[in-house]
Amino acid sequence: MMFGSINSSGAIIDGIEKGEANDILLPNQSGRVQKVAVDIGGSLAKVVYLTSGPHSEGGRLHFTAFETDNVEKCATFIRSLLRTSETRGMESHSADGVSDTDDAASDNAPVVVATGGGAHRFRDLLQRELGAEIRIEDEMESLTAGLNFLMREVADEVFTYSEDRPMQFVTTAAGDMFPYMLVNIGSGVSIIKVTGEGAYERISGTSLGGGTLWGLLHLLTGVQSFDAMLEMTKTGDNTKVDMMVGDIYGSNYDKIGLKATNIAATMAGVYRKSLGKQYSDADIARSLLYMVSNNIGQIAYLNAQLHGIRRIYFGGYFIRGHPLTMHTLSYAINFWSKGEMSALFLRHEGFLGATGAFFVDEQKQQRDAATVVSSSAASSPVSG
Repeated sequence: MMFGSINSSGAIIDGIEKGEANDILLPNQSGRVQKVAVDIGGSLAKVVYLTSGPHSEGGRLHFTAFETDNVEKCATFIRSLLRTSETRGMESHSADGVSDTDDAASDNAPVVVATGGGAHRFRDLLQRELGAEIRIEDEMESLTAGLNFLMREVADEVFTYSEDRPMQFVTTAAGDMFPYMLVNIGSGVSIIKVTGEGAYERISGTSLGGGTLWGLLHLLTGVQSFDAMLEMTKTGDNTKVDMMVGDIYGSNYDKIGLKATNIAATMAGVYRKSLGKQYSDADIARSLLYMVSNNIGQIAYLNAQLHGIRRIYFGGYFIRGHPLTMHTLSYAINFWSKGEMSALFLRHEGFLGATGAFFVDEQKQQRDAATVVSSSAASSPVSG
């Protein structure tokens, strides 16, 4: 499919693990696109950009991220991309600032497309630091456009997840894409109902999101980075912190479908001194991850039930392909819906907004160019 000057037909995910997300290869792309898209959220700034292969044949979408508190570092990186694009047509430039190939300069001026709340907050900074045209795209439009692009154009992008069947890829026919619900988990959570191309509505959300987990864990454990927090959860034992169904009933509560290992009350096991429990920072981290993920999963289910939607896509940088997070969200949707709904994930879940902004801008520029041509043709004098 063509998106302006970008040919996405045959798009596949590069098998080489690289940075925050694997590159997406566009084997049929021809020509350079001098554009960088950035989605600046409350916690992270996500960047998507396209590089060309030798002689401008083939393309590669790259993905990287920076903490919003270090947005100047993000701007410096984008500036290095723009400088490379002015001299080498943005040829295979990586996050370490090294360009892989030399080529002729392009006549097109590079553009930065920005979305997310930070696109407005930091617009003046971006303009000052980059000296390039800054185009702002709507956040919700970008998120849904990014998801539509990835599920429709990129092979092996969407998958389901469970502990016994991790990463089962899902293909959705073009006629069956809609309706769906997107639960975008960033610092907070937005829940969006999508009924068609460009047809979307933010129907709900919650302030308890990735920023909540990050903030609480920093206060309680002193850990400094989100990656470090996720790493801690791998070794934690939440049963030393939480009150489980088995702590109350001594076994399963089969009549209402609760297992002894289900969480009855988050953190409530701490005050039961008679249990003599000892807990670590990792135990706290695992408990809080379950708390936030289960809460998001239940809110997602309730909204899907209210709107009659069966497919729920979870996006946002909070997920990060983290098995425990995906399992918890999947379990919550399956439990509450009694298996009637599907929790779906993406390999580029953290970059929906930046990806969408990139392609929305391409389509808008294509429409504008077509309008100019049409207007010019209509106003041309007729000889006779």
